[in-house]
Order: sequence, then structure tokens, then C-alpha cells
Amino acid sequence: MSGKPKLHYFNGRGRMETIRWLLAAAGVEFEECFLESKDDLTKLQKGGFLLFQQVPMVEIDGMKMVQTRAILNYIAAKHNLYGKDLKEKALIDMYVEGITDLNELLMMYPFQPADKKEQHFATLVDKATNRYFPVYEQVLKDHGQDFLVGNQFSRADVQLLETLLMAEEYKPDILAKFPLLQKFKARISNIPTIKKFLQPGSQRKPPIQEKDVPRVMKIFY
Repeated sequence: MSGKPKLHYFNGRGRMETIRWLLAAAGVEFEECFLESKDDLTKLQKGGFLLFQQVPMVEIDGMKMVQTRAILNYIAAKHNLYGKDLKEKALIDMYVEGITDLNELLMMYPFQPADKKEQHFATLVDKATNRYFPVYEQVLKDHGQDFLVGNQFSRADVQLLETLLMAEEYKPDILAKFPLLQKFKARISNIPTIKKFLQPGSQRKPPIQEKDVPRVMKIFY
């Protein structure tokens, strides 16, 4: 029997956070190996552990997996969070791609230079409230079910919840015009594995602070 997945990344959210969320939602315990310096990253690169010289890297089932989408696809498929047929999988992929686009905007905000922060914030709020959230609100309205696809818990639900909570950290009233998303947030947050992940002391990472940015930049650049 293989051991727990081991996650290689810095001690913060970044591109690994959605992987942490998905493993936690699936009820999978995992270990973390944090990169503390540029040297730690270089060792992985020189050791041949990173196919494209980049992290996130997850050791799972005898593989050293890289590329965030590939890792998420594997975890979702392994733990029955990827729909019951090709059509559901396609829907999940579509919804997840939209979530990922918004998540990227949210994730990159702390790394913006001071003179670009205001514009970036305005863009992310505009896209969240006018492009992305209306889509998921309409999906929930149209099918009247608890989950985004097939009335079954999937990675799309996990990834949407993660992004909704991130958006609220930046703008607490960002869901004001989306009652179904508010209900969705409450519902999915109460799924036992997710509820556990949202408790203090879990492996969920806090929002990155301005003081952390130089530390992270030193590892990667």
C-alpha cells in the first residue's frame, strides 16, 4: 500500500492550494515538504524530480506528478469527483476552467506592484461579479440541484467554493447579488471533509500577506 501523497511547494497557497483542497475534500491525508529557499527548488530541479523544472510537484502512487491541472485531474478521477460520464466530465472541465481563470486573478493580486494593485483589484471584482459568478448562479438556478454537475459532489464544487471564499477575503460583500451562490457556499462548506479542512489547524493556508511576497519571490526568482 502506498503512503500518503507528499506535496512539494512553499508554505503558502499559490498553485498548490487547490490541490490541498481537493485532497482534503476526498478525505485523503497528505504530507508537505516546504521549499524554504531557492536552493531547495534547485535541488529538486537538479535531481530530475521536476519534469518541466517547476513546482507544484506531488508524489502520489509511485509518480512524481507536475503540472497543476494534471495533478487535479488525477486526484479527481481517482476519488470519484469527476462526473459519471464523458458529458459530465466535459461540463466539470468547462466550469473548472472558468473558476481557474478567476482564481488566477485572485492569486496574483498580492504580487502586483503598488501602482498596479488598484487596477488589478478593480479588474478582479468586475470579472468575478459580471463574468464568472453570474454563470454559476445561473447553472444552480437552471437545474435547481445542490451541486454544479449531475447532482453529485464533484471537483467543480470544491474549486468553486475555494474561489468564492478567496473572493470574499478581498471583498466581503462580493456575493451580495448572488443568493444561490451564498446558499451553495454554506451547503458545500458543511460537507464533513470540507468542514474539517476549514477548521483552524488544518493544512489550509492563510491568505498571503504583503510581508510574505519577498520570501516567495526569492524561492522562484
